[in-house]
Amino acid sequence: MKDRKGNLQVNNSISGKKERFEPLHDGRVGMYVCGPTLYSEPHMGNMRTFINFDMIYRYLIHLGYQVKYVRNITDAGHITNSAGEAVDSIGKAAKLEQVQSLEIVYKYNVKFQDLQRTYNLLSPSIEPTATQHIQEQIEIIEKIIENGYAYEVNGSVYFDVRKYSENYEYGILSGRKIDELEVETRSLNAQNEKRFFADFALWKQANPDDMQIWRSPWGDGNPGWHIECTAMSTKYLGDHFDIHGGGMDLKFPHHEDEIAQSCGSFGGNPAKYWLHANMLNVNGQKMSKSFGNYFLPMEIVEGTTELFSKPYSPDVIRFCMMQAHYRSTLDLTEESLSAAEKGYTRLSEAIALLPKLKTGNEPSFAVNELVDSFYQAMDDDFNAPMLIANLFEAARRINLVNDGNDTITADDLEILSNEMVGFFSLVLGLKTGASNGDSKLAPVMDLILDIRQKARENKDWTTSDLIRDGLAAAGIVVKDSKEGTSWS
Repeated sequence: MKDRKGNLQVNNSISGKKERFEPLHDGRVGMYVCGPTLYSEPHMGNMRTFINFDMIYRYLIHLGYQVKYVRNITDAGHITNSAGEAVDSIGKAAKLEQVQSLEIVYKYNVKFQDLQRTYNLLSPSIEPTATQHIQEQIEIIEKIIENGYAYEVNGSVYFDVRKYSENYEYGILSGRKIDELEVETRSLNAQNEKRFFADFALWKQANPDDMQIWRSPWGDGNPGWHIECTAMSTKYLGDHFDIHGGGMDLKFPHHEDEIAQSCGSFGGNPAKYWLHANMLNVNGQKMSKSFGNYFLPMEIVEGTTELFSKPYSPDVIRFCMMQAHYRSTLDLTEESLSAAEKGYTRLSEAIALLPKLKTGNEPSFAVNELVDSFYQAMDDDFNAPMLIANLFEAARRINLVNDGNDTITADDLEILSNEMVGFFSLVLGLKTGASNGDSKLAPVMDLILDIRQKARENKDWTTSDLIRDGLAAAGIVVKDSKEGTSWS
């Protein structure tokens, strides 16, 4: 395969424009993505972010880059809620379940690792945790204080946003203006120990009921939410690396404050490109418990959510998500999942035909142009919906050849097979439909279809239809034809 690395364009959230992707080190990419906070199981919106960055990771590998992918796990620290109060979410969950913090962290980390396998996410190169990097966080805070961008009050340390704004632009990523923040919050300045409302915690003094406490130069306490990502990203990728990613909801304050911390300690923005994945809607509304459209990633696979009439396979869910650009809002509905199921099956069946196609001496369509369209789609800021449209065009051509209405040479067939399987399986991260010959389900399906066939011979249509409909609900399609019965 020819080298295609130089064609990739990415939408950089810092500039708001598409830019040519040029890594800091030739042939190597450093990418950091904010991972889960282990006080609960990730919801489906979280999984969409992880699935999208898995796709980005996969395409960079497919292009031939050596990628160091770091995705953290938050198992300590305080998150600032809408009321401006510091809340230890992990400790709160532990008290609610009447267990220790470590038990909560372990419980939800096991669930997250299971979700990664279920949804076919590649493991990151490094998956560091906040508790493993307390010392690194303390050292960066000390640098920020030394550089004059933080202050200590009663055992807590805060980042001085107004002092920082004398030399750097606070709001460079999110577009938030410091003057507007000051006007909005002027009356609140005297209500806490911070000098300015926009100042954020780098270290919080311990409360008597805190379940996780560490020693520091400022007294016993806990790290702030933002400092952990600065510590872990720069430890493993350096002070300046290629890509920092996460959900759109993290742009402010989390990512904005990460930039401030890096500038305040190392003197520069940590990432060359900032990429943000958009939100997930369910049935036309933002996913929320208050709207009644909230569900967990395993509930849709197991069919235990009442939002959908049947379970859907992880591949179908993943395929559905790929039909919206990662920067666009995705509306997950019964209709979109049903359409994705049909599209996924159509592509799987076309790929299964590739080894069976008869070749000729003269090609009637340009395979190289078709393959180029796969790369052109993904080079346009990882445009998975366009890639899928081009894969459907390839499926149409494959079916024409299979029906004897088109021809393809042996060399072109090898190219098309390699690239189509590569983009479907390796880039989009989808498994092709199980075939009767090599599936572990084959012996079970043989028995079920034999029972169904005997029911049909006895004209027991009720049992026959019950088996067919039950299999369909589990994502297995049974087809009856003159040649016999097949399943996929």
